[in-house]
Amino acid sequence: MKPEEIKKLEAYFKRMFNPNMVVKARPRKDDSAEVYLGDEFLGVVFKDDEDGDLSYNFSMAILDVDL
Repeated sequence: MKPEEIKKLEAYFKRMFNPNMVVKARPRKDDSAEVYLGDEFLGVVFKDDEDGDLSYNFSMAILDVDL
């Protein structure tokens, strides 16, 4: 993802969920970014640009031991 996309996504996550959320570029991947809460990895946000409709999908795994 481009740096300006990452900044927009980070601002959205901070505004909607928690001001401590951070979105970071992934090495060797240009269609997704990693989402963190402080130092804790939360998940990945993927860019979906099919048929000219741009959207972003956030994927977060929740382990049984975390519940």
